[in-house]
Amino acid sequence: MLKLGRINFEGRDIISIKDFSRDEVDHIHKMTDLMEPLVRRGSNILKGRILATLFFEPSTRTRLSFESAMQRLGGSTIGFTEARISSIEKGENLADTIRAVENYADAIVLRHPMEGAARMAAEFATIPVINAGSGAEEHPTQALLDLYTILREVGRIDGLKIALVGDLRYGRTVHSLAYALSLYDVKLYLVSPDLLKMRREVFEYVKNRIRVIEAKDLEDVIPNIDVLYVTRIQKERFPDPAEYSKVKGSYQITLNTLRNAKSHLIIMHPLPRVDEVSVEVDATPHAKYFDQVRYGLMLRMTLLALVLGAIK
Repeated sequence: MLKLGRINFEGRDIISIKDFSRDEVDHIHKMTDLMEPLVRRGSNILKGRILATLFFEPSTRTRLSFESAMQRLGGSTIGFTEARISSIEKGENLADTIRAVENYADAIVLRHPMEGAARMAAEFATIPVINAGSGAEEHPTQALLDLYTILREVGRIDGLKIALVGDLRYGRTVHSLAYALSLYDVKLYLVSPDLLKMRREVFEYVKNRIRVIEAKDLEDVIPNIDVLYVTRIQKERFPDPAEYSKVKGSYQITLNTLRNAKSHLIIMHPLPRVDEVSVEVDATPHAKYFDQVRYGLMLRMTLLALVLGAIK
């Protein structure tokens, strides 16, 4: 077992970014630096351990990232990728699913359409539960990897001006990232149409900790910022298709959008994208969204190693 530092995550659930202190987040990032060589050569520090991935909603990057992370550390994975192939289809409730699955695995990664699902699962489980997305609520591991991306690409987080753009109402990644950024000394711009403004409970929490500015016009914000975090409009979460039609395509990042941007601006996106970031931006030094995917693998390797006690 590799022991570094005094913070102990063994057996811990990862449900909300609000459950973490800055020291804990910084510790996770320091440990993630150590994972980079293990991505290439692999490791056996989780040999014999099993991760259950329970995805009640579609996922590509998050699910594959966790599964790859577990396997690169010598462990194995079980699970399902949609509710219809689980016993939920037969009427089983989530609590019973969790209590059954924990007998097969050492940790559970859960994605569920219901807000509060991960917190509830953690209450029933005796093994660590990691929230991989709970409705439109939170996505804490995405926030941790987003912070790590900024740290690696910019070199710091304190002192930056960061804009979250797009669907701030339904986008769980921006909820968790806003909470996470409130641990640092940053200026946060929230750019969205009125219909998609940041959830009030998130806004109120964050504005009491850091400087926050709400805006509609991205053109006015672009020259000021160091980090542009773009999200797609979450069509699947709109209760009314007519409301989605009103805001579809509200922001599109093109080369023209970036004409007044700082040279060191980085553009991030949790993916998948639709049309909110033009493919022509991919070739610019601003684009970091595919780097996020690589950093996400490293970050999730770290989290699994920490909660399963392979590192400290």
